Amino acid sequence: MTSRRIVTLPHRCGRRNDAALVEQILAALNTPSLRQSTPVEKALGQAVTGLLAIISSMQTAVEQLEHALAAQFEQHPLAPVLRSAPGLGPILAARVLAEVGDDPTRFSTAGGPRAFAGTAPVTRASGRSRHVAARKVRNKRAGDACHWWAFAMLTNSPGAREHYNRRQAAGDHHNAAPRNLANKLLGRLCLQHDKSWDETTAWNVSLTSELATANT
Repeated sequence: MTSRRIVTLPHRCGRRNDAALVEQILAALNTPSLRQSTPVEKALGQAVTGLLAIISSMQTAVEQLEHALAAQFEQHPLAPVLRSAPGLGPILAARVLAEVGDDPTRFSTAGGPRAFAGTAPVTRASGRSRHVAARKVRNKRAGDACHWWAFAMLTNSPGAREHYNRRQAAGDHHNAAPRNLANKLLGRLCLQHDKSWDETTAWNVSLTSELATANT
């Protein structure tokens, strides 16, 4: 097992190429370990082989399910609208649609889906005390889908990356910045009006609104 091979295998699984992690794996593989008797080691080897076969079978089943889900999703009238948004592939777009729904009358304002998914913060005030916190009562499946959408947006949308960097510079921690970004994305997803995503309009509106808020 070479360093190059160790780098390649995690990369295929979507893991980052961390030089320190590669050295750690190499060191662990080359460190002498406790041994069992030969029959026991053979039995353990058979168990591992069986588990690997199960994992491979599950991976194949997941891939087949993804293909079937993508094919079904593309038949939905709102599929072109969702797929026009950067970062929304067929699987993630199907998750967002399944949780938010396709009824145009379900949410009367942009704040509705934001509160539903839990991306909109909650402000608690009492006297001179004012505390802004993440929303606890929410649809966790919708919130999770929007979180991954925001994460994917960072490499697919310059406007999203700029907004994320600005939120981090303002003091948002690792979870708050993507949640704030997801909140913006939900407000600009025009499912009710059947309009495709417009990158320029989405972020120009966002920047103008935020500047106006800051000035007041």
